[in-house]
Amino acid sequence: MTTVKLIECPRDAWQGLPNLIPAATKIAYHVALIEAGFRHIDAVSFVSPKHVPQMADSEEVVRGLSGVMSQMAGPPEIIGIVVNEKGLERALALPGVTTVGYPYSISAYFRRANANMSREESRALVERLQTATSEAGRGLVVYVSMAFGNPYDEPWAPEIVADTLTWLKAAGVRCVSLADTVGTASPEDVGGLFRAVKDFAAGVELGVHLHSRRESAADKVVAAYEAGCRRFDSALGGLGGCPFAGDDLVGNIPTEVVVQTLAAKGVDTGVTAEGLSRALEEASRIRAMYQEPAGTAVQ
Repeated sequence: MTTVKLIECPRDAWQGLPNLIPAATKIAYHVALIEAGFRHIDAVSFVSPKHVPQMADSEEVVRGLSGVMSQMAGPPEIIGIVVNEKGLERALALPGVTTVGYPYSISAYFRRANANMSREESRALVERLQTATSEAGRGLVVYVSMAFGNPYDEPWAPEIVADTLTWLKAAGVRCVSLADTVGTASPEDVGGLFRAVKDFAAGVELGVHLHSRRESAADKVVAAYEAGCRRFDSALGGLGGCPFAGDDLVGNIPTEVVVQTLAAKGVDTGVTAEGLSRALEEASRIRAMYQEPAGTAVQ
C-alpha cells in the first residue's frame, strides 16, 4: 500500500482564533492527536505575542508535551515555526521541538507583512536556519509561501517557484512545502505547479500546505497526489488560515478530507478511522469553545 506523510496543523488552525486556548488544553489536544495516530504535528510558533497572542505560551506547551512524550516509545515529530533569529533561539532552547519551520515568501508584500524582511534578509535567515538546525540535530522544513500565486498583482510564474527550489536545495534544505497561502489555487493549478517544479527538488521531500474551501479540497488533494506529492499539511475541521495574508482566513485542507480521499485511492495516512473520529470530535469541541468572539465562548 502506498503511504504518505500527513502533518496535522493545530498551530495554523488556532493562531487566528479570537479567544485564547489554555496551555493545558493545547497539551491535552496534542496528546489526543498522538494517541489517534498522528506522527507529525505543526504544534507551535515562536513569534511575538503582540502579533499572534494565541502562541504566547509556546514554551509552556512544548515543555508540557515533552513531559508526556518522554514516556512514549517513538515520540512524534513536533514542528515549531519561527520567522526570525529570536524565534530560532527560542525553538532550539526546547529539546521537544524536533523540527523548525520557516515561511519563505516569494511575494515581497507578504514577506514584509509576515516577517518584515527583504528577499536577501530572508534568504540569509534560511541559510542560518539550515546551519543551526543541522548543528543542533533538528530538522528544518521551509514553506514557500504564495507558491501558487498572490493577490497583490506581483509577478508569479512556475519558473519563480522552480528557482526558489533550486536555491533551497543548494542551501542544504531537504524538506519543502509549497503553500497556497490565500487558498485561491484550483485543483488544476495545484497539480500543474507540482508537476512543473518537482524535478527541481529531486532529493528533497516536497509537499503541499494548502488552504481551501471545503467543497474543492478533495479535488486539490487528488491533484497533488496524482502529480506525485506524498506530503500533506492539513487541519482537522479545516480550521485555520494566515492572519497576515489579507484574506478572510480561508481554512486549511480538512484532515478528514485528506484521509478519506486518499484512503479511497488505497493510500495509508497512518491514521485509523476510529482515531480520526475521536480527534475530529475533540477539534470540534475546541473550535466551538474558542472561535466565538471574546466574551461569548462557551466555558
